[in-house]
Amino acid sequence: MKSLYLSLKQFLRSVAYLAHDTLFRYMTCVGMVLQSAQLPDGATIALATTYGAEKDATAVSNANPGVATLEASHGVATGDFFEFTSGWSRLNQRIMKAGTVATNDVPLTGINTTDTDDYPIGTGTGTIREITAFTQISQILGFETSGGEPNDVTFSYLEENFERSLPGAASAQKLTITIADDATLAGYIALAAASESRALTALKMTLPTGAVILYNGMVFLNETPNVTKGQPMRVVATLSLQSKPTRF
Repeated sequence: MKSLYLSLKQFLRSVAYLAHDTLFRYMTCVGMVLQSAQLPDGATIALATTYGAEKDATAVSNANPGVATLEASHGVATGDFFEFTSGWSRLNQRIMKAGTVATNDVPLTGINTTDTDDYPIGTGTGTIREITAFTQISQILGFETSGGEPNDVTFSYLEENFERSLPGAASAQKLTITIADDATLAGYIALAAASESRALTALKMTLPTGAVILYNGMVFLNETPNVTKGQPMRVVATLSLQSKPTRF
């Protein structure tokens, strides 16, 4: 009897372990378990191709998240993305996501504006441009970032025989996107149009976990393809960032 009891106990433990392992693998797969690393495989990149008319932001609160008060009939709904041109340099020209909209009050998801040194009271007003359409850039062969490192300031006091270093402003950032050469694709056409216009254009990266990274900058597309025998013909587009990325 004791032997049967031990065997049954071991069996139940094995079942419980298997169930726990299966559940953990599932939660990890769907992004419910935090991990220190993730693969970008399956991520999508989309370019903003249509904007609404500019609307005034008549007030922005010092809160977490900050809340922008927009003019009536602004048209922004919960979850919409928009470009914010603000008197606060830390927010100026960044791409925002609307939180739960209450009439004309639009929360700036993930943006903490409580520090009045960085966000002086009453000076964050400006305008917004709602992004009404994105176009996916397909057939991406490479996506790289450059810049963003601190421009260190090196100095030494007269009485010292060594140098010190202080981090300065971050260097200019740029995204480089390599795509298969096909001028008929919607993403290629969108990049070409943005490059021709030289206007500020938003870029949205959606990761497999559902997380989103938003960029804003100026597009340049080199329409002359790189040609290597045995390799797909490819063209390179760059996005020169004009503000900090925003992540959700």
